[in-house]
Amino acid sequence: MTEITLTGVVLDEQTELSLTDLSQACSTSTEWVIELVQEGVLEPVGGQPTQWRFSGTSLKRAHTAMRLQTDLKINLAGVALALDLIEEIETMRERLHRFEKDDGI
Repeated sequence: MTEITLTGVVLDEQTELSLTDLSQACSTSTEWVIELVQEGVLEPVGGQPTQWRFSGTSLKRAHTAMRLQTDLKINLAGVALALDLIEEIETMRERLHRFEKDDGI
């Protein structure tokens, strides 16, 4: 049996990534990340692209956007909508889970 060791960095809401950091982490161009910002998929802090800072959750969102775009051939407007709907479903599932837990269901 072969053992595989995975390594990575855990990112959370407190982690900050620059435009370059985020594009490198996604193995994509900074232009694509800028397009995500323009479409509303990502919301950086900072006025200019050179000043932008992204949270660790932006990396997850960018990766999901990339998969939606490449695997399902969804355009950026569709990606933005799909991501919003996915997050809304996750929020509702969390609420339902808390409700069921509180009621002993």
